[in-house]
Amino acid sequence: MNKITKILIVVVTCLAIGYFSGIVTRSAILDWYPTLIKPSFNPPNWIFAPVWSMLYIMMGVAAGLVWDRIDYDKETVKKALVFFAAQLVLNAIWSYLFFGLQNPMLAGLEIVVLWLMIYETYIQFAKINKIAGYLFLPYLAWVSFAAVLNASIWWLNR
Repeated sequence: MNKITKILIVVVTCLAIGYFSGIVTRSAILDWYPTLIKPSFNPPNWIFAPVWSMLYIMMGVAAGLVWDRIDYDKETVKKALVFFAAQLVLNAIWSYLFFGLQNPMLAGLEIVVLWLMIYETYIQFAKINKIAGYLFLPYLAWVSFAAVLNASIWWLNR
């Protein structure tokens, strides 16, 4: 399988997971989320879909670049991809906890674990392919912001 095919497979996988995570959020964004007290730095709702779409694409490209280096060091690449898969699962779980269960406190605890997994994925990816590592930095920054936003929403609505 060539590099482009690997990248496309992972990008489509990431976008699909994002899409299914979005299904959980749709009804809550219309009925529950508007009722919450939010901090002044809360972005408008329309910004989340394009930002997450770009982040999922960048994640997929990064993972595809790493996957393409499987001949470089099979064990190192497999380890990096396991961290990638784990953070992707945690990413989806956060949406369920925050929007599905409408539980900002539990989602806030989970986002800390998610952030740590993203950071470890970044470290693992950067060892294998510098560009793949760099592609994870906006994701890490956005989830850092999301963690602060999550904590603020929990605090304001406790």
